[in-house]
Amino acid sequence: MTAEQKALVAHAAALEGRSITDFVLTSVQDAAKRAIAEHEVIQLSVRDSRAFVEALMAPRQPNERMRTRVATYRTLMGGSET
Repeated sequence: MTAEQKALVAHAAALEGRSITDFVLTSVQDAAKRAIAEHEVIQLSVRDSRAFVEALMAPRQPNERMRTRVATYRTLMGGSET
């Protein structure tokens, strides 16, 4: 941590009436929670949401290319037909 960074953190902690340690730990914890939430939640536009629901409600039948790819995958991976 540079002297400038430390001074910035110390100033912010003082403004909130907290120790540097408390300020840093709280800030890191908040950042960690945000990072986890951003990776756990998928946000879709209205258009994407509708397309997703439509795909779930009326899935298309697999075409020949898809059936071939699945068969190849199962052969390579030793999977069953189910």
